[in-house]
Amino acid sequence: MLETITAVNQAVNSFIWGIPAMVCIIGVGLLLSVRTGFLQLRKFPYAVKTIIGRIFRKKDASDGAMTPFQAVCTALAATVGTGNIAGVAGAIAIGGPGAVFWMWCSALLGMCTKFSEVTLAVHFRERNKNGELVGGPMYYIKNGLGSRWQFLAVLYSLFGVLTVFGTGNATQVNTIVTAIDSALLAYGSSLNSILPTVNLVVGVVVAMMVAMVLLGGVKRIGSVTEKLVPFMALFYVVLALGVVVINYRRFPAVLASIVGGAFDPQAFTGGAIGSIFLSMQKGVSRGIFSNEAGLGTGSIAHACADTRKPVKQGMFGIFEVFADTIVICTLTAMVILCSGVPVGYGSAAGAELTISGFTATYGGWSSIFTAVALCSFAFSTIIGWGLYGSRCIEFLSHTDKVVGPFLVVYSFVSILGATVDLGLLWSIADTFNGLMSIPNLMALLLLSGTVAKLTKEFFAGEGAGK
Repeated sequence: MLETITAVNQAVNSFIWGIPAMVCIIGVGLLLSVRTGFLQLRKFPYAVKTIIGRIFRKKDASDGAMTPFQAVCTALAATVGTGNIAGVAGAIAIGGPGAVFWMWCSALLGMCTKFSEVTLAVHFRERNKNGELVGGPMYYIKNGLGSRWQFLAVLYSLFGVLTVFGTGNATQVNTIVTAIDSALLAYGSSLNSILPTVNLVVGVVVAMMVAMVLLGGVKRIGSVTEKLVPFMALFYVVLALGVVVINYRRFPAVLASIVGGAFDPQAFTGGAIGSIFLSMQKGVSRGIFSNEAGLGTGSIAHACADTRKPVKQGMFGIFEVFADTIVICTLTAMVILCSGVPVGYGSAAGAELTISGFTATYGGWSSIFTAVALCSFAFSTIIGWGLYGSRCIEFLSHTDKVVGPFLVVYSFVSILGATVDLGLLWSIADTFNGLMSIPNLMALLLLSGTVAKLTKEFFAGEGAGK
């Protein structure tokens, strides 16, 4: 029975995260880019200006809402996760340095996809019975496409509930304990005997912290993420830039390998990877997995923003993909490639390859700082996905009374993630995560005209100047 489930899940997973899904996500991204006149490039300076303005603008949000900056931090909290560290390493190992180039290409289209998701989420959102702003793919399907497409909204929410426990929580906690265990073992193998106890304690502490944040509602979530996300992003960026600066002599050759390897992988991997298609596939799929453009999840957080301008909030979506993929994922790639650590091209790799890049440059002590970065990334992801799951379960049940119990159960999953090897459940959660993209991409395709109309009206009117 278990073998059958594994085989079925593997087949579905290969399809969802394989070529068909990539073609759909890139195709929708290209369509939206064309219909908005490649807004993500034309208005990128405006997007940066908007985000900088919101950082320094201190304004309390109305009841049941977040400030626009808190909303983007919450979305980034869920987006910037272990995939930025482990996912990039895996893409380079299997696809060669050229995978980074294709990751950049997917991000350029993904910036417009996420802009569209956020714009639609704010435009079609509602207020629930508690007065909180709620939105996301299920709401822009319901309010934008009408009752005959309601089944897509239900499917999206169902897949969302099924995936949050694994993708959003257990795998992230597992990464936290792995990072802490690695840091402890760096001080001596004699500590190996206490690791199970340490893992249990970590699981309990994470569960308590997650519960305290999530049960405090959207205002507490926003308050925590607006402090945690800038800290963890700046911390990681400085640490990674240090690797590039120290190894600056390798930087020109690394850039050449990224661009050249995109079209001739064999020349830069010693023949281990000779397929342009494989390099493209790994780069695009890892980019999509990292920035979540096309999954629609980030728009759930943005729908909570206290703003009346959907398009202006959509600019945060452009910045989000840029920060996640163009900045953080690129720096991870530079840590691996500039540090000169051996990459076993053709073989699977994960966070350990990124960690080796840091330790090769700074020494063994840097494993502690890498562990802190991993823990921050993982914890922020748990918080963000907790919000996503609560919105999905609320949409399915038509009541907010189930949200509290759901979040309690969600918090306790952290203990399981820290202490139990869940094996197949990781892969199943990943499959459901990918399945969320199908109803969302269909909605984006059908509502692309609405996105173009809202964008044109905003920049044609006086709103763009404010």
